[in-house]
Amino acid sequence: MRSLIVPFIGVALLATACGGGGASGPTQLGAAAPVAGVGVGTNFGFDLGLVSGNRYYFTDRNNGAVDVFDTATSAQVGQIKGTGANAFAGLALTSTGGVDNSRSGPDGLNLVGNLLYAGDVNSVKVIDPSTQQVVNTITVGTSGRRADEGCVDAVHGMYMISTPEADTPFATFIDTATQQVVAQVTFTDPAGNPGGGLEACRYDPATDTFYVNNDGTTANPHGELNALPGAAIRAIPAGGTVNYTQLAGMRAYGEGNCDPTGLAFGPGNDIAVNCREGTTGAMLLVQIMDRSNGNILASLNAGGGDQLEYDSATNRYYSAASRWTASGMASTNGACSAASPCTPVLQIIDAAARTVAMRLPTGNNAHSVAVDAATFKAFVPVSSGASPGGCATCAASDPAGLLTFSTK
Repeated sequence: MRSLIVPFIGVALLATACGGGGASGPTQLGAAAPVAGVGVGTNFGFDLGLVSGNRYYFTDRNNGAVDVFDTATSAQVGQIKGTGANAFAGLALTSTGGVDNSRSGPDGLNLVGNLLYAGDVNSVKVIDPSTQQVVNTITVGTSGRRADEGCVDAVHGMYMISTPEADTPFATFIDTATQQVVAQVTFTDPAGNPGGGLEACRYDPATDTFYVNNDGTTANPHGELNALPGAAIRAIPAGGTVNYTQLAGMRAYGEGNCDPTGLAFGPGNDIAVNCREGTTGAMLLVQIMDRSNGNILASLNAGGGDQLEYDSATNRYYSAASRWTASGMASTNGACSAASPCTPVLQIIDAAARTVAMRLPTGNNAHSVAVDAATFKAFVPVSSGASPGGCATCAASDPAGLLTFSTK
């Protein structure tokens, strides 16, 4: 099927078209709320977040914590840190002083029943949000690399989380009742080469299928969507390891020149894929695919993001596009720099029309977003304007913190 390519339209035009020039419509609500332990000049290493009840949670590597905010006030009300064996890895640095995300934690975050599971180096940390305590550590590897992003099969009590930077990327499956590892799936492609990494995953209960963004294979070097049947996962002998190509009924769909990150189910069979292209000058895309057959239904010039969420209350996708640019094309090698800067935005996509509805400026390295359908708010952490470098729309005086946006 031929995809619909929707070109870039300027931020001002999109904002006017959607907001009608009045006070209604998505907008930023006030200044950035402070986060304990970070501020002006901080290179804030945060990752993913979610809303549960009247709380917003996101992972914070600088503090080795999960930060807790009140959704009504956007004020911080807690910071969850483990101790001893349950402590998070925190922020790791390279030999040259740069941030080493692969050895830092916490990373991804998921709601599993009434608990939170947070990816960390070699492990998953289990958090009881009612007591704000880390109550267990589940070991998933020994490579010294992070367990990153996960997803939940609540029907069968199974949690999937990926270790993308291992020499051969792999996913670990955990029984949520026993909090024990029951299986692992490696990602060596049909040509015998290790996959390029693993990104976001989602579980579809209607078809009993785990979907995961595979960063690259020999056949699809810029990404493919892998569909892993839940029945095939549960058929793995307890404690066993198999390669994804050996799973009965596994499907692989090319994502084009994408370099995928976030993933979100939309209405019907739609699944939206966030692309963060590493090819200089490539169009920054969000690919909307039919998850039943892999057809690309629309290619929207709205990429450059990481976390991607669908909100049924507004029937929209929300993408934290930290690597968006003024031209809508990828910066040099897909990285933000003074010579090739980025202009971070919150991309808002109409899921019914499969079109970009609006772009709102955010802040430095704003790659994480969570949406609260109850309060019609979106929450976006940001680093300081001074660090990391390469944000064309940031001021050095901008503090690290949390931005809140209305969604209607």
